[in-house]
Amino acid sequence: MKKVLALILALCMCLCLAACGEKPAENPSDSNPAPAATPAPAENKAPSDGKTDEPAPTDEQKTVGIAMPTQALERWNRDGAYLDEQFKAAGYETIVTYSDNKSEQQVNDIQNMLAQGVDLLVIAAIDGNALNTVMNDAGAADVPVIAYDRLIMNDNTSYYVSFDNYTVGVLQGTYVKEALDLDNAAGPFNIEFTGGDPADNNAPFFFNGAMDTLKPYIDSGKLIVVSGQTEFSAVGTEQWQTDVALDRAQNVLASYYADGTVLDAWVCSNDSTSLGVTQAIESDYAGDNSVIITGQDGDVANLRNIKDGKQSMTVYKAVANEAVVTLDLAKAILNGETVDEGLIAASGWDFDCAYDVESYETSAGNACPSFLLVPDVVTADNMEEKLVTPGYYVVGTDGYLEATNG
Repeated sequence: MKKVLALILALCMCLCLAACGEKPAENPSDSNPAPAATPAPAENKAPSDGKTDEPAPTDEQKTVGIAMPTQALERWNRDGAYLDEQFKAAGYETIVTYSDNKSEQQVNDIQNMLAQGVDLLVIAAIDGNALNTVMNDAGAADVPVIAYDRLIMNDNTSYYVSFDNYTVGVLQGTYVKEALDLDNAAGPFNIEFTGGDPADNNAPFFFNGAMDTLKPYIDSGKLIVVSGQTEFSAVGTEQWQTDVALDRAQNVLASYYADGTVLDAWVCSNDSTSLGVTQAIESDYAGDNSVIITGQDGDVANLRNIKDGKQSMTVYKAVANEAVVTLDLAKAILNGETVDEGLIAASGWDFDCAYDVESYETSAGNACPSFLLVPDVVTADNMEEKLVTPGYYVVGTDGYLEATNG
């Protein structure tokens, strides 16, 4: 009996020891717990109010592709800088390219933007007729396109933002008419014309605005185009190049004015061509009178010439305002809003802009909805009022104007 009791006692002790050495598993899934996580560094922890200092998630952030023609002309550097600045300040990502005035390069640049998944394109075309393939690609990808400053001749162009280009020419012609007092002076006066790039859809508008203004005086004999070159096809300047304008002006002067014939005025469609004409007159013109010379864009070198009396005027297009219109239009498009003339009032712009659905066609019978700003005449007398006061330029230490990004 003692042996049986001893065995029972020994068995009870073993069971007790086993129970004391084992912790029961309350949840079987935790039987093999993962190693403890390393605490995140303090700078990566969210503040206790649930807000963070990190940028908002970029899943909804839109990317805008901005294709500019070239950096060789001052005005396109200004346009590109203003557009990039405006879109970035509004929270968009941007891709900005300059295509060295080569249409095939611009096509490649835009194709790359589409491949990177841009949500909208802003294109200042080198050649408004040379982008069909890539414009069709944009249409197939449902990427809206804003033709910036120069109309693109493709029906996938969603909207056009520019200045009233015909009015640019009217302002140039009107300046010449008033400077020569054509309605009252006996005359006759001699005049020549230099147009813009035949590949630029805007160039004929500039030329026609000036020609239509002055043609009545040409027809009456009050104005004489001594060279006889009164058609745009005869006066165009490839890629708006100063050297091309210079060469043609020198040829005109040598052929028609070398005998002392007086030249009274030369209508140039923009500032880069005006530089060439001004150089030719300084070096090759036999007369000693001051020749009226027009321009457009407000390039710094031309503003110097205006101050020095070598160029008479320029038509200034406030590209900062053009960028504002483009940004507000892009916002409306990307937000899926209806875009019409109501955008003008809704945006509250402090400059003049018109909504036009008739004047600019991307193909026969297909007018492109357009937002057209109003250009302004700048002369030596109003230069500071028109350019410095609004903040577009500043007066440098030498007294000449310098461009700003303001």
